[in-house]
Amino acid sequence: MAVTEYITLPQLQHALRKQGTVQADDELLALHIRAACRGIDDHTGRRFWRDDAPSARTFRPLNASVWDADGHLLLVDDIATTDGLVVEQGSTSGGWSSVTGYEVAPDNAVARSRAITGLRVQAGWPCYAGARVRVTAVWGWPAVPDVVEQAALLQATRLSKRKDSPEGVIGSAEWGGMRLAQLDPDVKALLKNYELPGFG
Repeated sequence: MAVTEYITLPQLQHALRKQGTVQADDELLALHIRAACRGIDDHTGRRFWRDDAPSARTFRPLNASVWDADGHLLLVDDIATTDGLVVEQGSTSGGWSSVTGYEVAPDNAVARSRAITGLRVQAGWPCYAGARVRVTAVWGWPAVPDVVEQAALLQATRLSKRKDSPEGVIGSAEWGGMRLAQLDPDVKALLKNYELPGFG
């Protein structure tokens, strides 16, 4: 699985040039990009690139599912596409049997360039001790959202200017010294709707 950055080096270079910032060497700028992108992953609790091929993961319905008006929803890691999607159920001590008739959630996720985050069945997922659901899928997002790309660019630009704010304090003739937050407030605002519960 290749880790993907959400912005490119030329994008960051262009943003810094527009702001009149003296640029660091390319290796340091690439480090800022990686740090910004992985910081976004940590902040949201998810990652926004798409795997190259399907792989299998297992989930425990006992701890990762909810009932709603439409049936029993199993919460899964982000899935980028229904292509290659295989769902099976079984247990830690037995084999696997294919699951059919499931629905993906949220509705129209992939058509809206969003990730699939749940699998719903009417009859219910097995919820006894040791029950597992094995999902083979292309994990990640269909494409990096524009909002995430913008957040990565803002944060990488901020990191590139960090040399001008020793000990996390930046000066202003009007306001005096101000301490910088770890994550740019605008980045937090952009990512708000992409955070998993318990993150952010």
